Amino acid sequence: MSDNKFKYCESTNFYKRLETRVVNIGGVPLGGSNPLRIQSMTTTDTMNTVDTVNQSIRMIKAGCEYVRITAPNIKQAHNLSKIKKDLASKGFKTPLIADIHFTPKAAEIAAEIVSKVRINPGNYADRKRFQKFEINDNEYNIELERIHEKFSPLVKICKENGTVMRIGTNHGSLSDRIMNKYGDTPLGMVESALEYIRICEDHNYKDIVLSMKSSNPIVMVNAYRLLVHHMMKNKMNYPLHLGVTEAGDGMEGRIKSSLGIGLLLEDGIGDTIRVSLTEEPEFEIPVAKNIIKRYEVNNNNKIDNDIIENPVNPFDYSKRESSPQINIGGDNVPIVISDLSMINNLDYKNLSDIGYSYMKNIDKWIVSDLAPDFIYLENINKNIDLPLQLKIICPYKIWKENKKNTSLYPILNVSQFTIENTNSKKFINLNSDDINNKDLINKINNDNNTIIILDCNDKVYRQRKFFFRLVNKCFKVPVVLSMSSMVSFDNNLIASSIGVGGIILDGFGDGIFLKNEFTKDIKKINELSFNILQATRTRISKTEFISCPSCGRTQFDLQETTEKVRKKTSHLKGLKIAVMGCIVNGPGEMADADYGYVGTGRNKISLYKGHSLIKNHIDSKNSIEELINLIKDNNDWVEPN
Repeated sequence: MSDNKFKYCESTNFYKRLETRVVNIGGVPLGGSNPLRIQSMTTTDTMNTVDTVNQSIRMIKAGCEYVRITAPNIKQAHNLSKIKKDLASKGFKTPLIADIHFTPKAAEIAAEIVSKVRINPGNYADRKRFQKFEINDNEYNIELERIHEKFSPLVKICKENGTVMRIGTNHGSLSDRIMNKYGDTPLGMVESALEYIRICEDHNYKDIVLSMKSSNPIVMVNAYRLLVHHMMKNKMNYPLHLGVTEAGDGMEGRIKSSLGIGLLLEDGIGDTIRVSLTEEPEFEIPVAKNIIKRYEVNNNNKIDNDIIENPVNPFDYSKRESSPQINIGGDNVPIVISDLSMINNLDYKNLSDIGYSYMKNIDKWIVSDLAPDFIYLENINKNIDLPLQLKIICPYKIWKENKKNTSLYPILNVSQFTIENTNSKKFINLNSDDINNKDLINKINNDNNTIIILDCNDKVYRQRKFFFRLVNKCFKVPVVLSMSSMVSFDNNLIASSIGVGGIILDGFGDGIFLKNEFTKDIKKINELSFNILQATRTRISKTEFISCPSCGRTQFDLQETTEKVRKKTSHLKGLKIAVMGCIVNGPGEMADADYGYVGTGRNKISLYKGHSLIKNHIDSKNSIEELINLIKDNNDWVEPN
């Protein structure tokens, strides 16, 4: 494949940050060689100046470098002046950003007050009614002229006042015009932004930041890469704001954000990040700090001269083809190996912690959707009978002592694999440098009984190059991605989401094997493995919840309501349920959700099936029961066990 045809970063062979133009946001410059900036958004009512100021201060003290505030109407846009003045009187000069959606006049007012205005092309001067129609080139151009006329006043005001603008495209709120020409695709997201960029450039205005957000990390990563590709072709170099929108809360929200943001940062893409959690905004900042800590390196670090051409399309997810071994590779979902090496005497409690519960009274095993396919042990307990579907991986020496046990599989190091000769199914530990050992790799490829366990504790680009070589040589040996850690669980979550999840998001890897010597909480590490696969949408093991971070537009207590919906529906494996605080983050931002729960008025809820409005303005007291009834009406409900 031509490198230019698929070029989207400085290199896929080494880390080098993409060079972008610098924009000055209220004295805190963004882009170029400036540090990666952290931002977040208030969740208060913008008209409540005291609460908004106090929350902004908490965010700033936590490390927020830009504070974004919603201004959905003219009245709230005017109040940004009061918020800015009160913050300054308390000694805080952190730049403010106004978040605008449907009201151009509010954006124009805000642009004279704050340092930056964010607009969404899909609903700023465009229409989103989920209508299907055919549009010819002439009609399309007429629409562009209409947008040019509606959008130009804001561009002129921003230019006159030195106000920066973020053109922030969201996957779920593409206009009907874009949807009918390009579909609900990363290309549609990119074209939506490019249309607005061209209008800005018509006015010689270039203080622009761009974003391509989605709740689906695959769509988000593909869209940003495609955007950079188009910018390179058009000689543009605008700085980029990274974020996974509607990521949710807890472990799932942190994984989704780390996965999407981190993989792009590994590409050298990104100048500022926002971790969107359905939690208080100050809780987003430590996660963002931990993510960018991995990239606080000199841009002129050592260049790896070992250049491998990228053989895959980086703008369109596809899984690497591998030959099935046991239940690994081929058409199988990625497997999970749970590390139980720290357990000296395996018992039923340990197994219950990872989803295998033995019911002694009926002599049956209950297996959960979060039960791993394999466990790794260094001591074999012969006094406990394991469920038939659970397989064990153990050191080669232990395996040789227990060969008669057909549920055991050995794991070998390179020297053992080179010396020993066994026709049994086996695993081999490799690191990314071992790909240069041609004799070893050829022997593995010619042995139809081997599965690679690849150490992913190195830079992501090194693991990528390992897979590039396998693909280029048409080697189809299955590969399980492994990462070991001696850091805290929170740091391990971010590192493994990026280092393992990122490789899976690129279409590589047939399984996941996480080890953490910092904690003996095997249940937590096991859940982390499944949650990473869920976030990459390569193995669905539970309900997926898409929920926006609360803001001043939210019509109800988003955190409390999301938790209530989760409690009632978390057993509905495979369903995607969106909980959205307002109509802005409603039917559009739900993207590919199966069902939507959207605030449409004070304590009023509307329910959606896909993008179709089913019930409007339901009292919030009855809304969760009504959501369950809607799911039942569409035959997607199952009773919890």
